[in-house]
Order: sequence, then C-alpha cells, then structure tokens
Amino acid sequence: MNKLKFGAFLAPHHPIGEHPTLQLQSDLELVALMDKLGYDEFWCGEHHSTGWEVIASPELFLAAAAERTHRIRLGTGVISLPYHHPFMVAQRLVQLDHQSNGRVIFGSGPGALPSDAHTMGLDPMLLRDRQDEAMGVIRRLLSGGDRFTYECDWFTLRDAKLQLLPVQEHLEFAVASMVSPSGMTLAGKHEAGVLSIGSMSEAGIQALPLQWSFAEESAQKHGTSVDRSNWRLLINFHIAETREAAREQAKHGLFRHNNDYNVGTLSAGVGQIFKTPDEAVDVMAFSENSTSVIGTPDDLVNRIRELYDICGGFGTVIGFVHDWSSREHQKQSWDLVARYVIPELNGMLDSYRESNKYVIENRDTWVRAGQAIQSKIMENERAKAAMEGPQDEGKVALKPHAAQDIGENKK
Repeated sequence: MNKLKFGAFLAPHHPIGEHPTLQLQSDLELVALMDKLGYDEFWCGEHHSTGWEVIASPELFLAAAAERTHRIRLGTGVISLPYHHPFMVAQRLVQLDHQSNGRVIFGSGPGALPSDAHTMGLDPMLLRDRQDEAMGVIRRLLSGGDRFTYECDWFTLRDAKLQLLPVQEHLEFAVASMVSPSGMTLAGKHEAGVLSIGSMSEAGIQALPLQWSFAEESAQKHGTSVDRSNWRLLINFHIAETREAAREQAKHGLFRHNNDYNVGTLSAGVGQIFKTPDEAVDVMAFSENSTSVIGTPDDLVNRIRELYDICGGFGTVIGFVHDWSSREHQKQSWDLVARYVIPELNGMLDSYRESNKYVIENRDTWVRAGQAIQSKIMENERAKAAMEGPQDEGKVALKPHAAQDIGENKK
C-alpha cells in the first residue's frame, strides 16, 4: 500500500435545532484541530436548502479556516458550477489561494440537491454539461495567457483575462463522483482529481472496482492523464477506544441522521427507516453489507485496507464529518485516527516494532554491557564492598546484577 493522505469532508450535516452561528464556529474549530493533528486536507461543501446543510459558500468558510490554520490544504467540496458565472468562480479561487498562501484545491460538481436547482430555475438535465463547460473555461482563465471571448447559452465572456493568478502554478482540480461514470469521465477529460462520495453507500462500493477505468479511458480519449494519488475516498466512521463505547456514542445521532435526513429529507421517504438506535447501528456498521465504521482504530484500519484492495489503490482517505456523537466525542474520534490509524497504515511504526523485536530477540548481546558495568564496580573497593558486604538493618546490599537493577526499588 502506498502512503495515504487523510482529510475530512464537511457538507455539513447538522441536525436542525442548534444555534447556527455556534454550529459554524464549531466547524471552524474542527478545521483548526485537524490542522494541529496533522491531517492533510479539509473539504467544505455548498448547499442552499434542506435546513441541514447551512454553508452556502465554501470559499467564505475556507477563508475563515485559512486564518485559523497553517498547513492543511483547503478544498471546495464542492462549488456547484452551474449556479455561478465561471469568471467569478475563478476570481474567488484566486483570492482564496492568496489568502491561504497556496493551499486551495478546486473541487467542483453539478449541484447535489435537486431543491437547489429548482430554486434557481435550472433543469437538472443541463447541470453536468454546464459543469464540464465551466471547468474548461476556468482552467483557461487560471492558466493565464491571452484574453479570450466565450459565448454560450448560459454565460458570456468578452476579452476575459484574470488580473491576478493563483499562488500555485498548477492549482489542483477535483470533481465529485457518485456511482455513475460521469464524474470519473469528467476527471479524465480535465486532468482532475476525484472525490468519491459514492463510497459511503452500498451501491457506490460495488461500483468502485470499475470507477477508475472510466477516468483512464476518458484521459486516453482526450490526450490527458490521471493519477490514482489524486483519488479520494469518503468514509463514514466514528472511532472510540472500544466498540462498545463507539456504539453508545454514535447510535442516537446515526439513528436521527438516517431517519430524518437520508430518508426523511434527501431521499423523499425512500429507504430504510430504523425503529431504534441499536437497529440503526447494527445495520449500518455491523452487518455484512455495512458502509460505516463504528468501532476502534483497528476496525478502521481494516476497512481502509479492504477498500484499497477493492479499488486497486487510491491516494487519500476522507472522513465524512457528521453529528452522530457529541462534539467532544467527535474530537476524540479524529484524535484517535490521527494517533493510531494514520501511522499504522503509513508504516510509521514499522521501524519502532523492528527495533523492539531486535532488542528482545538479542538479549544475549546485551549481557556484555552489564558485565562491563559490573567490572568497573569490582575495580572500586568501596563500590565492591557495598555490593558484597553484609546488610545493615533497614538497608539492602547491591546484588551481583546491580547494573540491571539500578533505578528500581528493591525490598
């Protein structure tokens, strides 16, 4: 397994009922924590309805996040391109790249929520083609070059050129992908990375073995290239020190998230409604076809390895940010992943284990070191007498293996 990067995806999915300002502040605190813990990427979405997804501008949110962080890369996950004039998207990306000192990843999509498109009077059948068209124009704008004019049925550019280019010479593009080949095909055409959101569903996992081939075929068709290191898989997880603790911490929030949002809102009543929190966690995390990991760091390590084998390789694990548990338990979950999952999967502990094993298996080699210390003791009359002499009441004489016992309390 190649070295993996790790990050988080914030839609966000916040249950209705909490103060929205405090929710946003909590989200920003999470970005700062992940930067401190050494995560590689943080993604933020764009949504305009449902009541659960309250961030309308990923660029605004990530600009605030940039002020609170130092090294973590900041991805728009995603900008819904059919909702925006491409020139304005390019302008905002450039400004954000400067404000974050070159840490932006440009993720785009056609628009995830039908309710958003309906509000703007957009035909869903047009959205993917418009995303494709906008990506090509934005790529041309960000690369600099001569002024150009572009006209189509939904926007116009006249003598267009950006007055400021990004800090990054090659600002990375990425596209969202669900289950169909469209996202992967677009990635191949535009040399973009992929944010596989479909990997959180049973159908999406079943589609994974074929997904990358669509990107490669599209790249070959358009004379471009794609790299698996830019493929990001989203995973739903909640991690605690024991499975029992993880279940208890996450089951009530998972129950509400599935019943109220996934089925009650997003799927318009289509899907499984759970009767109890225990049923929800059993089906979604502990059944044969479960798509979520609720358990220990070892459970998450095993799932990531399994997905890696199914895919044939990818570059980044992206954890989906949710409100299944309390804020404190959410932070502990991300902390456990940083402390145990990331180093385990990236081989950071291999040399430690080898060194420990070598010392244990070669104990005879270290005998001479003890003999050397003992010989020096024997050369000194007072030290020798202290070691060999009779004990005074309440005191203990040094034993022949005193070199190994130094620092320990002996009775």
